[in-house]
Amino acid sequence: MAQKGVQLDPESFSCSICLDLLKDPVAIPCGHSYCMSCVKAHWDGEDQKGIHSCPQCRETFIPRPVLGKNTLLADLVEQLKKTGLRAAPADHCYAGAEDVACDVCSGRKLKAAKSCLFCLASYCEEHLQPHYDSAPFRKHKLVEPSKKLQENICSDHGEVMKMFCRTDQKCICYLCSVEEHKGHDTVSAAAERTERQRELEGSQQQIQQRIQDAEKDVKLLQQQLEAIHRSADKTEEHSQKIFSQLIRLLQKRSSDVKQQIRSQQEAEGSRVKELQEKLEQEITELKRKDAELKQLSHTEDHSQFLHSWPSVAALRGATHSSSIQIRPLRHFEDVTAAVSELREKLQDILREEWANISLRVAEGDVLLSQPGPEPGPEPGPESRTGFLRYSCEITLDPNTANTPLLLSEGNRKVTVMKHLQSYSDHPDRFTNRFQVLSRESLTGRCYWEMEMRGEGVHVAVAYKNISRAGSGRECEFGFNDKSWALYYYSNRYEFWYNNIETSISGPQSSKVGVYLDHRAGILSFYSVSGTMTLLHRVQTTFTQPLCAGIRMFYPPGSSAEFV
Repeated sequence: MAQKGVQLDPESFSCSICLDLLKDPVAIPCGHSYCMSCVKAHWDGEDQKGIHSCPQCRETFIPRPVLGKNTLLADLVEQLKKTGLRAAPADHCYAGAEDVACDVCSGRKLKAAKSCLFCLASYCEEHLQPHYDSAPFRKHKLVEPSKKLQENICSDHGEVMKMFCRTDQKCICYLCSVEEHKGHDTVSAAAERTERQRELEGSQQQIQQRIQDAEKDVKLLQQQLEAIHRSADKTEEHSQKIFSQLIRLLQKRSSDVKQQIRSQQEAEGSRVKELQEKLEQEITELKRKDAELKQLSHTEDHSQFLHSWPSVAALRGATHSSSIQIRPLRHFEDVTAAVSELREKLQDILREEWANISLRVAEGDVLLSQPGPEPGPEPGPESRTGFLRYSCEITLDPNTANTPLLLSEGNRKVTVMKHLQSYSDHPDRFTNRFQVLSRESLTGRCYWEMEMRGEGVHVAVAYKNISRAGSGRECEFGFNDKSWALYYYSNRYEFWYNNIETSISGPQSSKVGVYLDHRAGILSFYSVSGTMTLLHRVQTTFTQPLCAGIRMFYPPGSSAEFV
């Protein structure tokens, strides 16, 4: 009979169908045993086939065997229950490859419940029991199961390392402390642990405080994010409402102009028709009188002719003089010109104000400040392919071009000419410098390249409010605080800002690349040939949108083109 505490394989007394201890055990003809209810249920499902089989060995029986309780096996199970049979551990209780195994178990080892730092061994629940029951074991230090117990053994002396050398910052055994570590600052491992524990607790407190601060910041950022969404939605709604109002206003003005044109058309048409009708009536009357005169001219009766002559003489004296004056066929050209002028003005306003709106949107920095040093400017791209991701199309504004400059190629090319161009007067035009600005206002990240031909081409960026007239240098690129310019002439480079020159060395190339990160305050100039070479970089703070600029010098024929 099994003794108390003996572990037996559960499969010896378990039903392979329900995986529990046998209840009302029965033995079928093949010798396997099951709970009576389990095997009955299994065979009930096979009744339709007429063949019944063993769930384990698949031996078949015809007809269905009659089941009878195996009283011997039932008594054995009951006896074992009373004498303390403990089912063998389930598979999850055995130690796997990643688990710490019991050092005492033989055969298939169970998972360790604790490791003993004194015994330097790990124990399952059963083999750990003496550490709880026996007085000598109660002084041992039990910890969570560990595979690194052997690391506590001194490799030189085979002793447990219960000392710590502060001089060498390592654990040692007692023999080490009196030999190679003699004279060192040594303490017990427990004392060092106590000291380090205090430091650990301090670090934990700092980390916990940082966690609390970070969680608080996360909450604030979440609130800020929600505020951003609300503000963006409200701003979008308000902007859409304003643009819708503008569209409705333009549509109304368009309708008004259309109505006025049609009203004028109708009035002028009515006047012309009225005059036309009068003239047609006059023509009819004159034809009638002409017929009378013709008839009179053929009258043979002299008395009758002379009798009618006074009326003929009166008609002859009333000569017709046309009062209709035909004006040049201008019709509504003046209206078309006025509407076109309005369009140009609106486009200018939209270009200027759009840059302002874009800058306001780009400067909407809502992130909370972060602790620690201020981050430096974000580096620009590292290759020409990276720069081209930010390429933008630049076109020149004819209203800013000095009169000797000819714009071509869709206003992307400027050439110095011998003769002045027939530009109309405009307040944005440069009057004393061969300069021109772009139509586009530049914010965010932008990159463009310019191909230069001839001497003395200056690549620049400038605020739009730079002076346009004057004999001094207040309007010249690079000689004021509103513009930055790279000068290229006589096969050398110079950089100018606020009338201060910076000499630059670098490979000569007819193509120059310009990279602008408006928000970061970065402006870089590159020599572009087979590779890109940085010529000069500016780190500043831009307070307004920028325009690309070009300054030209003689001789005629020198040109620059955005490519």
